[in-house]
Amino acid sequence: MIVVAGVTCSLCGCNQTDSAQDRPRVAAGVAMQDVRFRSAALKREMPYRVFLPEKLPAGQKLPVVYLLHGRGQNFQDWSIHSDISRYALQGLILVMPEGNSSFYLNAALRPQDRYEDYITRDLVMDVEARFPAKTGRGNRAIVGISMGGFGAVKLALSHPELYAFAAGLSSAIDVPERQFALGHARQWWLFRSIFGPMGSAERAARDPFSMVLHADPKAAPYLYLTVGEQEPLLEPNQRFAELLKKQGFAFEFHTMPGLHDWTQWAAQIPGCFEGLLRELRKA
Repeated sequence: MIVVAGVTCSLCGCNQTDSAQDRPRVAAGVAMQDVRFRSAALKREMPYRVFLPEKLPAGQKLPVVYLLHGRGQNFQDWSIHSDISRYALQGLILVMPEGNSSFYLNAALRPQDRYEDYITRDLVMDVEARFPAKTGRGNRAIVGISMGGFGAVKLALSHPELYAFAAGLSSAIDVPERQFALGHARQWWLFRSIFGPMGSAERAARDPFSMVLHADPKAAPYLYLTVGEQEPLLEPNQRFAELLKKQGFAFEFHTMPGLHDWTQWAAQIPGCFEGLLRELRKA
């Protein structure tokens, strides 16, 4: 059990140290803009990258999709390792914020790290003030990979009033339940500082498995989950999907052959965005 947890933790890292030096993939007809703004929650400047159509009729506004990166990655990775920019041509603003290794949470034992408030409040306000963004729940979606998948699901459950659709690709959904592993002691202490001590109320409040038991399925966003069949994250994602079904949530769960990498995630993106566009039209 400890060995499996250790492998999963290392996969959760998604380390790609040279990614920031690579060029973003920008489809024809799409504009890219990098922004820095001051987050009130974090009390410092934070960057994010945006894709949107180059040409928009005067006064037209678009729905916004927030794309969360994995641990060991940064706000540039979605644009470098996938062709995500092409979905801006379907009438979307794509926002890729910096999340560091935060799991997009207000850390239990580090009061200065209020990443959840930064993503759900500061970032949304800046995007909607700076870009031609539609406002309201029916015009927002949140999608993440690995750590970002965890963040997307957790934030959707905590803030159902904000998003109509949430997707986790290879979500590190089981991080709050992982036991100590000697080979990953440093990482375990990082997780403890974010989620709180094992068995604590702080950790339960940040654990999607626990949250689903107390959330209102009718109020929750539509959830879209994927995972590769050769990932250690397959089993916890299967368990989470079974719990969602038992509790009556509206969701989809898809698997395909693949590992915890951008090859598999890129193959999952078209289905994810098909579901996303469908749900935003319905909202």
